[in-house]
Amino acid sequence: MSPHHQPSTLATLGRTWVEAWNARDLERVLTLYDEAAVMTSDRIPMMGFDASGTVRGKAALRAYWGKALGLIPNLHFTVIELFVSPDSVVVFYENERGKRICEYLRVNEAGLIVQGSANHLPH
Repeated sequence: MSPHHQPSTLATLGRTWVEAWNARDLERVLTLYDEAAVMTSDRIPMMGFDASGTVRGKAALRAYWGKALGLIPNLHFTVIELFVSPDSVVVFYENERGKRICEYLRVNEAGLIVQGSANHLPH
């Protein structure tokens, strides 16, 4: 049974996600995620983490993002659009380098993120 969340709730989650990153508050970001969440990004192998591009579980997310935050002291996301489905939100944003990224965030019944995928423009 897939969850069905109100669009406004998911849009709020997307905004909260961006605010937590912009506050550089990793623990606040992690409170939005389920313990068993998975995250996929082409940046994961680039930073010396799993070669598959996926990290699994909150401890692995903390390690990956902790390293990333250390490398990007001026990290800042600016929301362009938020897109919602019954069980996900896509945050379309621009980062501190002017790169546009879509982050797909799928949520469970509890409203916690269980899957995240960072989608970048192909080079």
